[in-house]
Amino acid sequence: MNYGLCNLNIVPLRIEDSDCSEMVSQVLYGDLFEVLELSEKWCKVRLVDDQYEGWIDSKQYKKISPSEFQELSQKPPMLTTHLLDIITTATNTLLPISIGSNTAISKFLNHSFEGSTTSKKLNKSNLIEFAQMYLNSPYLWGGKTPFGIDCSGFTQMVYKLCGYQLLRDASQQVTQGEVLSFIEESEAGDLAFFDNEEGKIVHVGILLDHNHIIHAHGKVRIDQLDHSGIFNIEKQKHTHKLRVIKRMI
Repeated sequence: MNYGLCNLNIVPLRIEDSDCSEMVSQVLYGDLFEVLELSEKWCKVRLVDDQYEGWIDSKQYKKISPSEFQELSQKPPMLTTHLLDIITTATNTLLPISIGSNTAISKFLNHSFEGSTTSKKLNKSNLIEFAQMYLNSPYLWGGKTPFGIDCSGFTQMVYKLCGYQLLRDASQQVTQGEVLSFIEESEAGDLAFFDNEEGKIVHVGILLDHNHIIHAHGKVRIDQLDHSGIFNIEKQKHTHKLRVIKRMI
């Protein structure tokens, strides 16, 4: 088995081995992965954190040995907590990194980082603090950063920053956690899931106090939530149909 780590800020993870292929997620600085398949210019990888698979450009990662992979994968994560930070590389150049990047691998790469990090499980209230940091981030299918993020990438990153691992897609995240019978049972930090006309889970957001929700829809925004679903304050209409509320922590 071959292994690798992401030594750049944001690397697209695509559904096929082509620059024209759909981006389904992103690989952030410090992410570890298994290399499943190689083509001439691409490699298919499986991320360690959420087991998500896709193709990345073979020029956009660093190959590591099995022993190095084992050593690095056992290190506690040190996730950056500012929207944007700076790494100093071995050649004394600067590398920007996004919030949630794992700097635990920095020394292995001979990189230097002096910014703020988190490395432990935080209280549920911290979910809301991190969620609000993403406000107004533009929606981007497959995105996981403040420069472009989708609904499940948003919930995954917020939970990750607090020390909890969610799966990548909304349809996967809904399989986790404990179902709440009524919206009145929910509390800030719980997740609400929404389905389409075929009953497929297509959207997820983080509950706030006073029947509000923060979610990625056009941008990361705050709207009202009721028994029917999300009520868009600007459009004055419901945009998403509520399917279930789940407590993850």
